[in-house]
Amino acid sequence: MLDKVSSHYTESVPVITIDGTSSAGKGVISRLLAEEMGWHFLDSGAIYRVLALIVIRKKIPQDNVPLIVAAGTGLDIQFVTEQGRSQQVILSGEDVTAAIRQEECGNVASRISRFPEIRSMLIAKQHSFRRPPGLVADGRDMGTVIFPKAKLKFFLTASTEERARRRLLQLQDQGINATLDTILKDLTDRDERDRNRTLSPLKPDPDAVIIDTTKLSIDEVLQQTLAHVKNMHF
Repeated sequence: MLDKVSSHYTESVPVITIDGTSSAGKGVISRLLAEEMGWHFLDSGAIYRVLALIVIRKKIPQDNVPLIVAAGTGLDIQFVTEQGRSQQVILSGEDVTAAIRQEECGNVASRISRFPEIRSMLIAKQHSFRRPPGLVADGRDMGTVIFPKAKLKFFLTASTEERARRRLLQLQDQGINATLDTILKDLTDRDERDRNRTLSPLKPDPDAVIIDTTKLSIDEVLQQTLAHVKNMHF
């Protein structure tokens, strides 16, 4: 079972998890918090998107679990952040940052993530990011499954309409054509899949600090997380 696979990562290295719905702000907050603390950063969603990109490129059927597991075993993924630049996702030396942010990648990632064999295969990769002095892990099941003993857990959410608006602005900044109605439907469908899947459903851990970011700026959310961090005395 996924929730019992936890013995092979370093328990002594502190972890902060930030889970939540798509486009609620967890990615940017996780990255900024990691930078503020000088910790490592894990974007677990990017790992699933990279695998989805491979599935798309190799034209692997999305229900062919053995082929997907074979394609994803031993993924060489790095997160690179340079001064003054946003994070880059590097797959075997190739910058796939823009490619994995396409809506198709997000939808395929959501579909293939429901298979337990695929999630199990990617656990070790996610655990490998837990290195001193600490890790900020961003995802949907970081606090509930991947790092259940994390010292501090957050869950970020926002209204579907606000999340769709933010996603539209992101795509427009990347020069990608999209409509608000299409994005709203994609987000609604993805939320439905993520919340109702049998394995690792999207839900806040009972110990998580829940932050509704609908009416908050990035800095306001970051300051809220930092306030909790300071109280934990890492």
